[in-house]
Amino acid sequence: MSREISSDEFREALHSLRVWDTPLPGFDAGGAPDEPLVLFREWFVHAAEAGQVEPHTMSLATVDGEGRPDVRTLMLHDADERGWHFASHATSAKGVQLAGQAAAALGFYWPAVGRQVRIRGRVGACGPQESRADLAVRSRGALAAALTGRQSEVLGSREELVRVSAAAWERAGAEPDAPTPTWTRYVLDPDEVEFFQGDAARRHVRLRYRRTPAGDWVRELLWP
Repeated sequence: MSREISSDEFREALHSLRVWDTPLPGFDAGGAPDEPLVLFREWFVHAAEAGQVEPHTMSLATVDGEGRPDVRTLMLHDADERGWHFASHATSAKGVQLAGQAAAALGFYWPAVGRQVRIRGRVGACGPQESRADLAVRSRGALAAALTGRQSEVLGSREELVRVSAAAWERAGAEPDAPTPTWTRYVLDPDEVEFFQGDAARRHVRLRYRRTPAGDWVRELLWP
């Protein structure tokens, strides 16, 4: 049974928390590369080597048909010249929202090194062959979850989930190439990428890459 937390207890816990209790890396924005992908890959590997837990998790923000924002955490599948890759069901809430409005944003936060990366752009859906290949390199559990489907739908009971997911697990083992028609790989093509380096004295470094209409990248420092 859950324990009710009072407002005072909640605030005491909240206000007792601190961030960046370890030395933070520096960031010379003047020496940053010309394109954001190069810097993102450098920061990503650095965060992983620094012990950041699950550096490949990120927030994806979308809007629904009424313009209301939505956000969730999911995994990065790749970052290349096409953009930042992730996957989901086309019938999920995020899939439906992206079909109606392709503009989206990604957010990475790596507290172990006091760094954030924020990305905005338009999202495109990959074809069925590439989307299916996305599952081929992942685990049996990932395939089973994709076969279960019905993501974001109302669930009648926990027992129903157990029954359906167990059947999907068995099928994933027996049919590793089972079709998953709604599973879709997406790519966010960025037009803005911001790199944030925290500083204990609150003199944070913020470097934004902004794509021009000609397709070039402009670098700009921002006030923290």
